[in-house]
Amino acid sequence: MFDTVLVANRGEIAVRVIRTLRRLGVRAVAVHSDADADARHVREADTAVRIGPAAAAESYLHIERLVEAARRSGAQAVHPGYGFLAENAEFARRCTEAGLTFIGPPADAIELMGDKIRAKETVREAGVPVVPGSSGSGLTDTELAAAAQETGLPVLLKPSAGGGGKGMRLVRDPAALPDEIAAARREAKGAFGDDGLLVERWIDRPRHIEIQVLADAHGTVLHLGERECSLQRRHQKIIEEAPSPLLDEATRAAMGRAAVDAARSCGYRGAGTVEFIVPGDGSGAYYFMEMNTRLQVEHPVTELICGLDLVEWQLRVAAGEPLPFAQEDIRLEGHAVEARICAETARPAPGAADGRVDFLPSAGQVLLLEEPQGEGVRTDSGLSVGTRVGTTYDPMLAKVIAWGPDRAAALRGLRAALARTTVLGLDTNTAFLRGLLAHPDVVSGDLDTGLVERAAAALLPRGVPDEVYGAAALLRQQALAPQDGPGWVSPFAVPSGWRLGGQRAWTVHHLRVPGHDPVTVRVRPAAPDGKRPEDPPPPGEMDVAVGEAAPVRARLAPGTAPGGTTVRLDWDGMSHSFTRALSTDGDTPGVWLGRDGETWQVRGHDPVAAALRQAGTAHGADALTAPMPGTVTLVKAAVGDEVAAGQSLLVVEAMKMEHVITAPHAGRVTQLDVTPGATVAMDEVLAVVDPHEPEGAETDSGTEVAS
Repeated sequence: MFDTVLVANRGEIAVRVIRTLRRLGVRAVAVHSDADADARHVREADTAVRIGPAAAAESYLHIERLVEAARRSGAQAVHPGYGFLAENAEFARRCTEAGLTFIGPPADAIELMGDKIRAKETVREAGVPVVPGSSGSGLTDTELAAAAQETGLPVLLKPSAGGGGKGMRLVRDPAALPDEIAAARREAKGAFGDDGLLVERWIDRPRHIEIQVLADAHGTVLHLGERECSLQRRHQKIIEEAPSPLLDEATRAAMGRAAVDAARSCGYRGAGTVEFIVPGDGSGAYYFMEMNTRLQVEHPVTELICGLDLVEWQLRVAAGEPLPFAQEDIRLEGHAVEARICAETARPAPGAADGRVDFLPSAGQVLLLEEPQGEGVRTDSGLSVGTRVGTTYDPMLAKVIAWGPDRAAALRGLRAALARTTVLGLDTNTAFLRGLLAHPDVVSGDLDTGLVERAAAALLPRGVPDEVYGAAALLRQQALAPQDGPGWVSPFAVPSGWRLGGQRAWTVHHLRVPGHDPVTVRVRPAAPDGKRPEDPPPPGEMDVAVGEAAPVRARLAPGTAPGGTTVRLDWDGMSHSFTRALSTDGDTPGVWLGRDGETWQVRGHDPVAAALRQAGTAHGADALTAPMPGTVTLVKAAVGDEVAAGQSLLVVEAMKMEHVITAPHAGRVTQLDVTPGATVAMDEVLAVVDPHEPEGAETDSGTEVAS
């Protein structure tokens, strides 16, 4: 076994690898960019080495800096994790040339399976069924379009040099092929440094099932069962489970043998995954999609049902040890499900009549963190309080995994664990995942890769609960009151609503939650209930009216301290508990509240200032704003251009994903404030499209009338 291993990665996977290194008594070396100088993986390692600025190309993707970091730290081996350089054959070769052991397969196997075209040809020769599609590499745009037509639409455009959903485009309309090919090439070039594409036939309502393989350098190749990864958005997995609820024993065994054959065909060594597309028609058919020559994000579900630490066996195989077990020794017990916690927010796509939902990256600083651990629950995370999440790297923050004796128990356990997961300070998909796990088709196991897209709109929250606004308003009311202390307190300094005669006055709080309309909340001390007018209401009890709703009785329960992290609210006869963190970023202070996996950022709203801003804005609905912080990668219009409704004008990229900004209506571009490479903030104005006058509309004659 090695004495020292450098982990050439960041975030959750770096922390997870370090955990196994620590258990095995191996010294762990972390690397970090300037953006990650105080990251959790840096603090948990024995040694950390700075490798460059925030840009991935100058740090985590810089091969020579990583190799030099390994040399300086005395590392004997390098674990690449996943993403970045984990499937980069050049990195594996450079490590070997530098006298380092690359903890992964041979460079030739990475190179072969990393080229999806060659990979398909190789496994086909080994007898593994493959998806129909294009063959050959280096296809031009014209040749790709022709291959798509020949394969038969719908088709999936895929980068030949990498995976993870980046650069993948589903095309149903022949007229969209040129734009989709161009977009797929841009994403592939940005993610993998190679814009080569292939075309595959799209299988309607497919299921994504993959087989975990493990191979040593002594001729043993075996599999550890399958994982179902059909719940995806933008071709990226968000929920994974093992085993699959679809497969019977015969299909499971056949796919396992096919995966082993695929691994043998490329001389594989270490842990890897063979991915299959499986028609959901129950025919028992399956087709090789690709092989990921690395550890997968979803490896914990396999670990929980087979009892093996895959990182440990990566290390042992790389150190030359033989696998001490055979295929018949592998026993799979129970069921495990994993949810990926990502920095993103889901919202209805602008102008989408089909209920389409956009999943947009978010950013911010972690102000409060609660991650479940315990019997049957595991959290793999790269977060800690104070972590600043930007848009430079992948949006995945953590993974919550639950094990149960059967699938129903595992699903219940994961839903409960997500309810106990809280990240305050930025938006995450935790609540969306919890809702998805309760969807009837998910509960029944009737899955396919389009399910999330079809179900997403129904899983979005319908609004902010009144008690959230009520809690925020009462916290603001609490902050207005003078704190206990020596000396006299003026009664006019107390927000009691007292007035000379008549009912007590309301204290009005104007609040807003991003993505929702502002709300006015009125608060005043509760009056006697009328039964015995001389009896005062309980201390701290208030009448609270949210918007136009009738007032309800509410109070912050005793013990809710002004600076505490928990809030207990008595609201209209019910009790609610929230986690709480104060937010000071942005133009107005506010509070983050969390409950059952949901979070809300509630800020003060100044209606006068908002009205003045709106009056000073010449465009309003004609302005196109950035839906997320990111970088402009492409501008496809210019001031003066006539554009059609829905025409793409520019592209904003964040966390390695592109978001196309389209014209809200037909008109003329009258303002365009950005250029390719520009960094933009959320809600920043990018362009303005003035609409055309409707046909037959009356026009101003130009005659000036005195008044």
